[in-house]
Amino acid sequence: MTIAVLPDAHPALVLNADYRPLSYYPLSLWSWQDAIKAVCLERVNIVSEYDISVRSPTSSIRLPSVVSLKTFVKPSRHPAFTRFNVFLRDRFQCQYCGSREELTFDHLTPRCKGGQTTWENVITACSACNLHKADKTVSEVGLTLARLPYAPTVLDLHNNGRAFPPNYLHDSWLDFLYWDVELDP
Repeated sequence: MTIAVLPDAHPALVLNADYRPLSYYPLSLWSWQDAIKAVCLERVNIVSEYDISVRSPTSSIRLPSVVSLKTFVKPSRHPAFTRFNVFLRDRFQCQYCGSREELTFDHLTPRCKGGQTTWENVITACSACNLHKADKTVSEVGLTLARLPYAPTVLDLHNNGRAFPPNYLHDSWLDFLYWDVELDP
């Protein structure tokens, strides 16, 4: 089938050379344009295709739905310290009350008391709990933590990311992803 292809439609799942996704959260996806470019540059193997083709004046190619890198990319063992990764480590919920709304991050030992911005001192907190705690320590305010903060590995973040599957998963991706999902018939 050849149809007009929208720029954001038909992304390709990108697998490492060992056929594991480069990332689960966010899911490693390339636009169809980037996937076609990588195919033409012989940087990837096509594992699966959509039933949709794009055409040039001289050729036609089916859009890849899954590609694997030809060269293995060694995953980083230590994830970057970012707000998003702190939220992912803490499963997108306040470590004081469990809320998933209006998330911020909180220093257990406040910066004004010498607290550093490190994995072990920063947690996810909803804005209400963060405002309530203010510039005090957890013990001064009488709050309790759901989990102690820790420096996660990339594997920890990948495993946590699997708890939050994206809204769209193409059938051809399911053999390479490990979420418990049901697709519409």
